[in-house]
Amino acid sequence: MIEGLSGPFANAGEAVHRNLLWAVERVNARGGVRLPGGPRPLALLRMDSKGSSEDALAQLRVATAQKVPFVLQGNSSAVAGVLADALDKHNEREPTRRALFLNYSAVDPALTNERCSFWHFRFDAHADMRLSALVEALGEDRALRRLYVIGQDYSFGQHIQRKAREMLTARRPDIEIVGDELHPMGRVKDFLPHATKIKASGAQAVLTGNWGNDLTLLVKAVREVGGQVRFYTFYGNALGVPAVLGEAGVGSVLAVSEWHPNEGDPVSEDFYRAFRQRFPDPRDDYVHVRMQVMVEMLVAAMEKAGGTEAAAVAAALEGARFDARTLGGLHQAVMRAEDHQLLQPLVVSIMERAGGAGVRHDVEGSGFGFRTLKRFSPAAIAPPHTCRMRRP
Repeated sequence: MIEGLSGPFANAGEAVHRNLLWAVERVNARGGVRLPGGPRPLALLRMDSKGSSEDALAQLRVATAQKVPFVLQGNSSAVAGVLADALDKHNEREPTRRALFLNYSAVDPALTNERCSFWHFRFDAHADMRLSALVEALGEDRALRRLYVIGQDYSFGQHIQRKAREMLTARRPDIEIVGDELHPMGRVKDFLPHATKIKASGAQAVLTGNWGNDLTLLVKAVREVGGQVRFYTFYGNALGVPAVLGEAGVGSVLAVSEWHPNEGDPVSEDFYRAFRQRFPDPRDDYVHVRMQVMVEMLVAAMEKAGGTEAAAVAAALEGARFDARTLGGLHQAVMRAEDHQLLQPLVVSIMERAGGAGVRHDVEGSGFGFRTLKRFSPAAIAPPHTCRMRRP
């Protein structure tokens, strides 16, 4: 795992590490990866990129020098793009030491479109898929007339700014975008100037792809200036956001994800209970099904390929369907072979007080959780692609 484990987004990196560690532990608890020479355990290596592309590249060189066959990263599409390009070059230059890049959160659509790579697989819904789900939910709010769009100034945030206008024009042309701005990623300590502009604009809602502290500090600032807005977010259901918003977030904060703890079925309950038993501290309450799916699909691909050789494992991943029985029937997903984009359900949920209908569990001990508002099947949000895969 090459991820920011120090710096402004260290909390997000550590949260990912817990998910991956738990997935690895569960594989090893059942005996490890079944290979022709006998079962082998998985080992998860932590490599700190400090959230920067330069440090991520340095760590990639360390990993490939050690013949690590699988590189995992996701927190930052900018870093993901740099790693994908570097790994393409490495694999062409060093065919006996090739590695795969497994991406759990970097959602810039280009990574599975014009910049697609045989050596890269994405296990998260990309930005357009998430945004289309949010815009569909947003479009059903007939009282909404004025919207503020704000995001982080890098490839992902820039894409959201452009695509949001396009989707809103098609879905709700009557909505006026009263603010449209980007801010430096991870460097803004005081969002009060941004919050003041949001309030002054008369916006009824904010649409943002912000994540980590950039999201927490933004919603905190809007609350401090007394802004009464609804937040349509990619990641507003974790990492401190519900606790910061408190009562102000009830009925007004929406998030989109592949799963959340209040799905309500027994399989989800068992899955979430097991995670909380492993990580009982409320501050560690951050679990994503897609990261478990990623590890399980990798294990199945290694077993099908009979080893860890990158090209063979990649071929086994192409078109692979996730065996939901691995997680007790929790999830359904398929890895599209043409662009290496995982297709899975998406859920738009809304923040409510814990204990109410559909909100059995709170988030991070905050007293607030999320209730399912809309559910989308993989087919409903599966976009076309422009990938022209070059295979070895």
